[in-house]
Amino acid sequence: MKYTNLITMCVALCAAMLIPALGHAQLPKAKAKPGDPPPGVQATQVPMVSCQRGGLQHAVRLYLAAQAKGDISILPLANGLGYQENMKPADIKTGFITKPLTIDKSMSLYDDASCQTFTEVIVTDKANPYVIGVRLRVNHDKIAEVELITTTTGDWLFNADNYLEYTSKENWGPIPAERRNSYAELVRGAAAYLDAFLEGKADLVPWGYPCVRVEGGMTTSKGTDADTCEAGLPAGVNIGNRRFVVDEVIGSVVVWCAFGVGGPGGSGAPDTHLFRMENGKLRFVHTITHLKMSDFRGPTGTNADTPAPKR
Repeated sequence: MKYTNLITMCVALCAAMLIPALGHAQLPKAKAKPGDPPPGVQATQVPMVSCQRGGLQHAVRLYLAAQAKGDISILPLANGLGYQENMKPADIKTGFITKPLTIDKSMSLYDDASCQTFTEVIVTDKANPYVIGVRLRVNHDKIAEVELITTTTGDWLFNADNYLEYTSKENWGPIPAERRNSYAELVRGAAAYLDAFLEGKADLVPWGYPCVRVEGGMTTSKGTDADTCEAGLPAGVNIGNRRFVVDEVIGSVVVWCAFGVGGPGGSGAPDTHLFRMENGKLRFVHTITHLKMSDFRGPTGTNADTPAPKR
């Protein structure tokens, strides 16, 4: 091989190695776009909305961020979205979800069997306090339904400060897999509790002890092992239009329902009853009822103040 040819080959080889490196160094870095993965993270690692537990958790995170800002633009909403407030269709573009809130506490259920979530939201802002129940339904990678039940000053037994104080003392953490109740058991336990309001068959409810009920801004707790959720259950009240969101991991089920339908004085108020079961027995009950105290047409007194029946 001639010396000149050897020199030419070496120059060409060096150029082939250096040009890509120089070109890469000179190119400006592309700006990150919304939704792009963080540096060093592959696209497959980015959280996405889905019917799996992680995807449902991501949907709730997006809702909480949207509610905190009052900005729905960050939500992956499906075409034909269903949006309701207090069991009535509403316009999401002008609805409650566009109200910025400072959220003090939230707790969520994730039901991957029905692709639903439920989130209890507590806001203790003195000017605009709220306790809210939020149900999401996911369809593939989009949020297909958003439904809220809102309570504030003047609603049934409402006191956001008390609600935060009482519920913050409770343990709603994961239950060990070998001790979890099944989906069907959780639904049966919740249904038995609500059925007892109509026919008074409290003996069919899987009562646990202690059991604490938080209702609006009141509690049945006396701080003893004898605490019971049986206190003040009325009879003759039909709780209808029931929909269930179930989370076996935390032993919880929420019933989205209408409280008091069909009977004299029945309000049919938008309501959620949230239950925690441990070892097959009721441990905690939370209620959110969208009903003005001035509109209540039932017996005087409050359920939470009525003593439990003797056993």
